Amino acid sequence: MSKFYVVATPIGNMGDITLRAIETLKSVDLVLCENTRETGKILQKYSIQKPTMSYHAQSKLGKTDKIFELLRSGKDLALVSDAGTPGISDPGAMLVSKIKTELRDVEVIPIPGATAVITALSASGLPTHEFTFLGFLPHKKGRETLFKEIAQSKRTVVFYESPHRILKTLESLQKFCPDKKVCLARELTKIYEEIKTGSAKEMLEYLTKNPVKQKGEFTVLVA
Repeated sequence: MSKFYVVATPIGNMGDITLRAIETLKSVDLVLCENTRETGKILQKYSIQKPTMSYHAQSKLGKTDKIFELLRSGKDLALVSDAGTPGISDPGAMLVSKIKTELRDVEVIPIPGATAVITALSASGLPTHEFTFLGFLPHKKGRETLFKEIAQSKRTVVFYESPHRILKTLESLQKFCPDKKVCLARELTKIYEEIKTGSAKEMLEYLTKNPVKQKGEFTVLVA
């Protein structure tokens, strides 16, 4: 029976990879990755010499057919994303779904590790016993509706945001959630990691006064 491993990789700091992830990547026949160059850095650092093949949101049907062919022939594969856990706001989720549906003899095995959602929650100081994860917010259609839902939520809400939209997002949170605590977790586990909590107004003023702090990947949490 072929095995398909869903392997979490670091979200920034290379030291956050697990021993089990390294062992798994060394054992498989092929590593599927969003960007072969990004994954190549991890493989090189840990002396993992395995062939790689790209698989991302723009991959055509023929790529999936090739993956299925390899699994049917008895090959063990590993799926990684550029950072974090594959399948979480990631095209790997569709591939795993197809394998679970169409190749029921293939064992899908998760190799857990870093994910920005849990990392941010753990250091946010916001309630963590219940939370809702929204992934990346839509760019245009439905954004205002989502902010209204966040305002009404009884649970901590977590989502990802790009540096290009973080100010507009904070403006919307200030409008719809003026009294809620907001946590901005930026560049998690990287050199310029920063986790700040306050009102949406305070966070907006902070980023406006410090443009350099608008750079990087954001995880946003709303109490």
